[in-house]
Amino acid sequence: MNVMLELLASWGTAVIHLLIQPYYYIALIFIALYYRRQVALERKLIHVKLHSWGRETWRTVWTGGVAGLIVSLAAVALGISLSYTAVACIWVVSLVLMLFRVRYLCFAYSIGVLGIVQFVLSFFPDTLQSGAAGTIAGALREMDIPALLVLAALLHLAEALLARWQGARLATPLFLAGKRGKVVGGYQLQAFWPLPLFLLIPPGAGIGELPWHPLLGGGLGLVSLPVIIGFSEMTQGMLPGRKAARTSGRLLVYSIVLLGLSLLADWWSPLTLVAALSAVLLHEGLSWYSALEERSISPVFVHPPAGRKVLAVLPGSPGQELGILPGEVLLKVNGVLLTGAAQLHEALRMNPAFCKLEVLNREGESKYLQRAIYDGDHHQLGIILVPEPDGSVTAEAKPSSIFSIIGMQTGTRQRGHTPGRRGRKKPAASAEAKQKPAGV
Repeated sequence: MNVMLELLASWGTAVIHLLIQPYYYIALIFIALYYRRQVALERKLIHVKLHSWGRETWRTVWTGGVAGLIVSLAAVALGISLSYTAVACIWVVSLVLMLFRVRYLCFAYSIGVLGIVQFVLSFFPDTLQSGAAGTIAGALREMDIPALLVLAALLHLAEALLARWQGARLATPLFLAGKRGKVVGGYQLQAFWPLPLFLLIPPGAGIGELPWHPLLGGGLGLVSLPVIIGFSEMTQGMLPGRKAARTSGRLLVYSIVLLGLSLLADWWSPLTLVAALSAVLLHEGLSWYSALEERSISPVFVHPPAGRKVLAVLPGSPGQELGILPGEVLLKVNGVLLTGAAQLHEALRMNPAFCKLEVLNREGESKYLQRAIYDGDHHQLGIILVPEPDGSVTAEAKPSSIFSIIGMQTGTRQRGHTPGRRGRKKPAASAEAKQKPAGV
């Protein structure tokens, strides 16, 4: 009983440490800035916002808190331990990696890099023994890399479940420059969750022993470690729900493989380098394979010869009430066959009090919808159409950087005329989509 009370008291102390250290607040500020940038991008492209940055920030904070508690309980049960110096090392490495790409703000990358550095330091046991460098090197040498890679696997498991649950809801519609210079519709699926983790302190330092025999060691005290997990995907050839499901499945397989390698490394230490390299290289492999898959399929958000395809539907709009879904085709509105973007608005104005729609669902079957139109309704029933192929505004199909998030740069471009070619547009952004399932 006294041991459990001591463990609860240690947990309370770790919570206080979490609230007074800056890393958790850095994570919250980063996430709030990202969602503000997402709203700015939506206003730039479709002139309305599909998401509220305050609501999305709050949802990711509380769901991340729940996920962090579950992962922490699993980590404590396994005996995963971490010192205060190691916490600082992990966050410094994560922040440095983030300067190169946002998706590198990832536990698998930071722990993988630290595992490689630890392996290199093992060849120089007599170097860096004094001063601040010696303190850092000592902390790196003492870090239990296999146990931390087990934690990375648990975090990716939580990420896979959150991506499956919330990924499609967080999708942002984009206007992208296609392979042939035509503008096509697409989606960016990107989300981040801040997780407050509580890990055991390494055995010793005057702390008691756990009342059970953990698999990976660890003493009775607790230390807090705030981390960010998340994923980032961009698609032109799949619906958001399908893309989120595929990403979730691959992250689940990655977490299981990493968990197995990490447990084997804990059993036989020479495998630690293999597990650390696998954490980084397999993650990069997911990014490469996702990009290859996206390049091999045709864009789905393009207009057919007859009708206008739906890219997105505003939440709470008449279009959502009618049951119109992204990927469906508006064939006729008030009896008018749609062959151009302007015709939707003109056809709705033919009867300002009522509308009748013929819609082709994703299976190509017709459905007939009707609804009264009220004052204050969106002028296009809240339906966002796929862009016209000669549209003038596109978003760059490349990953957002930390500087673009801080500076609220949306990455949109105006498409201009190519000199010497009358009437032909020149794409302002490359269509090279670098899809990244970024486990953070």
